[in-house]
Amino acid sequence: MAKDAGMKRNQLNTLPDIRSHALIVSGIRRCGKSTLLYQLLREPYPQAVYVNFDDPRLYDFEINDFVKLDVLIKESGSTVLMFDEIQLIKGSERYVRQKLDENFQVFVTGSNASLLSRELGSSLTGRHITKELFPFSYHEYCRFHDLVARTETTVLYLKDGGFPEYQKQKNPEILTSLLDDILVRDIAVRYNIRDIKTLQRLTLFLLANVGNRVTGNKLKKTFGIASTTTILEYFSHLENSYLLSFIPMFDYSLKKQNNNPKKVYAIDTGLVEINTPNYTKDTGRKFENLVFLALRQRSKEIFYFSGKGECDFLVMDKGVISGAVQVCLELNSENLQRELSGLYEAMQTFKLLYGVIVTLSQTDSSTQNGMTITVMPFHQFVGDTVFQ
Repeated sequence: MAKDAGMKRNQLNTLPDIRSHALIVSGIRRCGKSTLLYQLLREPYPQAVYVNFDDPRLYDFEINDFVKLDVLIKESGSTVLMFDEIQLIKGSERYVRQKLDENFQVFVTGSNASLLSRELGSSLTGRHITKELFPFSYHEYCRFHDLVARTETTVLYLKDGGFPEYQKQKNPEILTSLLDDILVRDIAVRYNIRDIKTLQRLTLFLLANVGNRVTGNKLKKTFGIASTTTILEYFSHLENSYLLSFIPMFDYSLKKQNNNPKKVYAIDTGLVEINTPNYTKDTGRKFENLVFLALRQRSKEIFYFSGKGECDFLVMDKGVISGAVQVCLELNSENLQRELSGLYEAMQTFKLLYGVIVTLSQTDSSTQNGMTITVMPFHQFVGDTVFQ
């Protein structure tokens, strides 16, 4: 094909080949979903029919137009279909189900987690597998730029983030326009939000406060929004678009989890770097965001711990807390005891024998009451298998 198929993504190696199920690949805009389909078109499905429903030429596409698409599919003779952003077409989930029933192999991508799970998921119950695609991971970033995993590379990745197109050109407008597209096209238009300015202000505030706790009630007052419910709806839209994540404080009570403040993290630290003022940038919080993203690519169930002390991340596996991770850009005499005690408390609470403090460059270890904490730099942590 004429289009550059780009660097082969790590996720391409894990896509299942199950012909009786639709494969749904979800993720934020411009993280590489379309490129992933182009890679599949190159190998192993060069004869597949590919349709991008986010193409401006298809903005007027309606459910009845699928009849015309059927004609083109029949003429192609292909049994493999690739639909980019098909959830933009109302009622498309019934069409996807129809094609599966007709024994087509179907690949679907989309940038809205809620629509994909609610509409496609409900229509394809038992007939779909969902995979998430993220911007470049740290190791993909190193591979793309031909860099060695080390502290200096972590600093570069912290600043650049992992959006593929931005890696090629390093043009800040790529990430500013991406943010605008998400807020206007994916959220404001889709959910009929008229006060786009307030949505934009709220989003920029959240991007500038990654790693901090936020509550709907406080933000309601800050932005002059009448209802906490409206703030929480904005949170939901921002999370479903994959732009932001809001992780709860762990509690066995779901009600308390919902009522306690959430910690906010962004999908990409480069997006934070470009879209927030210099005076708001906290390198330590951005570094914490980087560790969150590494964990998020391994697990959806992530919490923070708050007791007498604090632990930045708890990772749950099959309903059980399986990992505790503390993040500190640089350990020193002023913060060492605080970081250790918060992590030990979390480990003791959940009966964990092993914990990690992720730093920029330091390596060390500590043992207390049969529990071991390993201090390791980020580039080593992302290659560790403990939380995979």
